[in-house]
Amino acid sequence: MNEVFFNVDAGYLEGIVRGYRDGLITAPQYLNLTQCETMDDLKLQLATTDYASFLQNEPSPLATSTLSARCTEALVAEFQYMQQNAAEPISKFLDYITYGYMIDNVILLITGTLHERDTHDLLEKCHPLGFFDTMPALCVATTVQDLYSTVLVDSPLAGYFRECLSAEDLNELNIEIIRNTLYKAYLEDFYSYCQTLGEPTASVMAELLNFEADRRTVNITINSFGTELSKDERAKLYPRLGNMYPEAQTKLARVDDMDQVKAILEQYSEYKSMLIGVSMNVSSSSSGGNNAELSLEDRFFAREVQLNKDSFEQQFHFGVFYSWLRLKEQEIRNIVWIAECISQQQKDKINNYTAIY
Repeated sequence: MNEVFFNVDAGYLEGIVRGYRDGLITAPQYLNLTQCETMDDLKLQLATTDYASFLQNEPSPLATSTLSARCTEALVAEFQYMQQNAAEPISKFLDYITYGYMIDNVILLITGTLHERDTHDLLEKCHPLGFFDTMPALCVATTVQDLYSTVLVDSPLAGYFRECLSAEDLNELNIEIIRNTLYKAYLEDFYSYCQTLGEPTASVMAELLNFEADRRTVNITINSFGTELSKDERAKLYPRLGNMYPEAQTKLARVDDMDQVKAILEQYSEYKSMLIGVSMNVSSSSSGGNNAELSLEDRFFAREVQLNKDSFEQQFHFGVFYSWLRLKEQEIRNIVWIAECISQQQKDKINNYTAIY
């Protein structure tokens, strides 16, 4: 029955987002980008893509930071167009997607407040998709307690703060613990909401969010090695969902080194194949790779791309909006990586990106 009425509210936007997907840079275009010798050459090649209008007025030489900012502007413009034309329940689904960016922005402001930096300057560094109506009001906060009270009352993240953190926590806890605590609550809430939307959205989003939960679980585990974070505190940061919940999460909470993490991941077929030829290091020097030795993060990026491509194989579901945004973000990481290699004369590493199509 959902398929019968889907196009009434969502048909136009689904057509739009599938059109956006068709505008993603393809393998032949990536080949042309990697053959560029200068940033001006790169800008010329990008003139044939969806980024053309955002780069056409930029003077030479084009800085990598400027390129990244303009590409992000293109992403934001397309996403906001969909938001402006969305009705319930798509509008709420799109709002949920932005909550992750809101968490990053609020964490940035909390960090600035803790270090007594001017929050007005920090607003310029916030991600545009993470802005909310009362966000400028956060700039009047001079203490963490004031910031907490403002966020608790006026932001869409109020529920996550209320359930997980107190004002004292913002002073006492490591900022990454606060970020992961909020993101855990967000992922669980987003997952629950998607399950109310019916099939096939529920199953498509379940697969995507389960993967994200697994990735965050592994990253939290690896990043906690050599820190003061206890194993019990580590376990509390894991999202209560994912393919590894709860059995593997219980095991990961007790591990002490990378070999133990690898042994647990190899018990899952979807992750066992990812580990072949992988350097067990969550940090990466690139956005992805065609190298002989890849980091675990590289393989997670590649796996994420494949899952998001697969979601476009089905129709009549909201997962395509989430997937397009993730693919677009990966494309921007690819472009920035290529640009960095060109500007730093590191052409031997220029092919270390995660191709999409």
